[in-house]
Amino acid sequence: MSAVVKWVVLAAVLLGLVILVLAVRPVVGRLGRLRRAALTLQRRQAEAERLQTTALALQREVETLRLKTEITQERLADIKVKRGAHSR
Repeated sequence: MSAVVKWVVLAAVLLGLVILVLAVRPVVGRLGRLRRAALTLQRRQAEAERLQTTALALQREVETLRLKTEITQERLADIKVKRGAHSR
């Protein structure tokens, strides 16, 4: 191989590397933002899961209170009936 061909090949390889570096540089720059965005999404997902757990617990509590209210209303109705029977 002649010296000129070696220099042309070397120049082509170096030009290719420079182009590759210039193309990759913006992508690498965005990786930091993408990582931060991914971390934010993970935190929000964890928060959503906690809120869902809390919502389910509240839903169970509301159902329990509804049942207690029904029982209390039935007892109150029984007491009113008993008082009405005694006052006659």
